[in-house]
Amino acid sequence: MIRTLMVLAGVVGLIGSAEFVGTAREPVRATTRRNGGVPFRVGERNTYQAKVNFINAGTATMSVEGIEQIRGRPTYHTVFDVRGRVLMFHVNDHYESWFDTTSLVSLRHVQHIDESKHSADRTYDFYPERKVYVRNGVENPSVAEPLDEGSFIYFMRSVPLEVGQTYEFNRYYHVDRNPVVIQVVRKERIKVPAGEFDAILVKPIIKSKGLFSETGQAEVWFADDSSRKLLRLKTKLPFGTLYLELK
Repeated sequence: MIRTLMVLAGVVGLIGSAEFVGTAREPVRATTRRNGGVPFRVGERNTYQAKVNFINAGTATMSVEGIEQIRGRPTYHTVFDVRGRVLMFHVNDHYESWFDTTSLVSLRHVQHIDESKHSADRTYDFYPERKVYVRNGVENPSVAEPLDEGSFIYFMRSVPLEVGQTYEFNRYYHVDRNPVVIQVVRKERIKVPAGEFDAILVKPIIKSKGLFSETGQAEVWFADDSSRKLLRLKTKLPFGTLYLELK
């Protein structure tokens, strides 16, 4: 159960690069805002509460720590932490991502996982020019503009989300899991612990088992304003429904 709390790390699997298909006969490539016009900035910090079937399960935080150099390129350094406990199960996980300030391409991703029955330390370095990534010293094939789980949510906040459109994303660094599909459903007013917000509801689908599979019926709400913050996530699991809400 506790592993489900990791969903916030990039909305755990939403992942990709963007084109949308709607009324247009040919796909139109979606682009991020230019000249530094991303909807997030250094110093941003968001906290979320997690519930499973309305039972408190823990908290998660996402933050933009600063701009740092990776192999001579300026990158946003973001951190995702999640802590929780249900009965005898616990999670204390830490994720960091570094992605280019202009293209939002991932260059590095670090995971420190501490859970009841699982622990791991992983480091990923991405080399877009060679379409490979290196995990703990082992090289693997990737894509030309990779995104990891940690950077993807920030990328999504920079993409136009037009109601009625379906977007396909092909930038997840695991080649065989592309494309990810995002359906933009509607705009609505919602209430979360942080307050009431105008929101954009999207439905993500990824080719894998888990939170964003076709059977999970996942729904994600982004703020319908210049911040595009993640406000709420809801998904069905074998043992119940997981909710994450901005606190």
